[in-house]
Amino acid sequence: MTSEEMRRIEGRIAADGLALPVLMELAGRAVAEGVVALRSFDFAQDRQAQGGRGGVLVLVGPANNGGDGLVAARHLHNAGVPVEVACFPLRDDADANARLVQRLGITCWDGSDLARLERVLERVDTVLDALFGIGRLRPIEGAMQAALGVVARSRAARPELGVIALDLPSGLDADTGRVDPTTAAAEVTLTLGFPKVGLYAFPGADYAGEVRVLDIGIPTSYAEDVPTDLLTPEVAGRLLPERPRQSNKGTFGRALVVGGSPSYVGAPVLAAQGAARAGAGLVTLGVARSLQPLVAAQVSECTFLSLPEAEPGVLGSEAVGSLLKAVEGYGALLIGCGLGQDPATATFVRAQLERWLDGLPVVVDADGLNLLAEEPRWAERWSGDGVVTPHPGEMARLMRNSVADVQADRLGMAREAAARWRKTVVLKGAFTVVAAPSGEARVSPVATAALATAGTGDVLAGVIVGLLAQGLGPFEAASLGVWLHGRAGEMVATEVGEAGVVAGDLLPLLPRAMRELRQG
Repeated sequence: MTSEEMRRIEGRIAADGLALPVLMELAGRAVAEGVVALRSFDFAQDRQAQGGRGGVLVLVGPANNGGDGLVAARHLHNAGVPVEVACFPLRDDADANARLVQRLGITCWDGSDLARLERVLERVDTVLDALFGIGRLRPIEGAMQAALGVVARSRAARPELGVIALDLPSGLDADTGRVDPTTAAAEVTLTLGFPKVGLYAFPGADYAGEVRVLDIGIPTSYAEDVPTDLLTPEVAGRLLPERPRQSNKGTFGRALVVGGSPSYVGAPVLAAQGAARAGAGLVTLGVARSLQPLVAAQVSECTFLSLPEAEPGVLGSEAVGSLLKAVEGYGALLIGCGLGQDPATATFVRAQLERWLDGLPVVVDADGLNLLAEEPRWAERWSGDGVVTPHPGEMARLMRNSVADVQADRLGMAREAAARWRKTVVLKGAFTVVAAPSGEARVSPVATAALATAGTGDVLAGVIVGLLAQGLGPFEAASLGVWLHGRAGEMVATEVGEAGVVAGDLLPLLPRAMRELRQG
């Protein structure tokens, strides 16, 4: 959710009679339980082992996030956790939460006392950052800025001092992921009710650490009109095609992959293997005639379509008729992986735009996108369903702007492009975004350097076309494909590390990712 969407839901809750203090109580209690779970040890023994160290310091800001922090402090105290509260500023007895904290005997003091803050940070092991949440509209200044500087110095001296953020790390923009220079990076962010967009955008994601979403009792019906979903296993699992025992290869569709050029022979092979690993019943790899022996030597499970070529290894207008004749009977077409940007190939792609069969979903990737970018009215000429899968550089060329503009608002850019082009858009990269022409969008929670290697995009495009061939719609196939691809990336990072991964390492892990979904 964006901050505005979250405020709108809070307004609906209030209008329906659930008062803010009740919601704050639910939020603070959930946060306290989250902190206890993260610090799962006996606190008395821990303090003794550390020579008296241990406990939680709660940094309480002036608004509702600070109120949640006061409630959390009370519940931490009731759970037996040593806790102190530093307020910015100190709240008076008119504040019910502050009054309850004082009544329990919890030490509560003015956070502008930096000398005291330094002493407390020497003995606690956890800081709960409850200074600002979604409501921050200005730079962090004054006492809070100074206090966060003290926290930073204490962490440098004591790396074991952990920070847990309440809803958002203070200073992180809930909508964009931008951060204030004084923002304290958290090991874990306990976000309330629903994840926030800024937690899945850089640089904010680096400051959020592990994100855990806390249920604070908000019915999901209040969020039915929010058009953005986090791409969780639950979401992906609902999209997974059935695999009945009484079936044959025809049951699971036929996918056609067209690509390749003299410099990029491996790209269409990776895409075809991705389609097969995604469960397509039959995958055909279409390449220029002179490339067929090269690709056939790399893959055994595909059939092949030998296409006429303009020159050795280069597809041109000569291939259009052959492709149109061959494509009948296939459930989906992928074009672009390793295709190259020869002028003859540009002619081939232009000719395809108006002649792809109605009802045949098409995925365009890589050089197919670069060639489309040279056609100002390509989206008008391509009338059928489809998926485009640009990385940020390709997106910038297609949208006629800069990579910096794309990365500054990935969700908004993908949504705008999907509406303009009337196609499902997969904006690749860390936290890949999938956007539909309707305005719906899904954000992947995966950001791993294991996927930052040549060919992984070809695998993703192949997975998507394989799912389209099995009957999923473009938005569903793209969403499930992104989840499977991201999960395979996480698996390979766990097994071999993030460096040295090659795209082919993902292929055998795709069925394992699907099995995980089927097993819940």
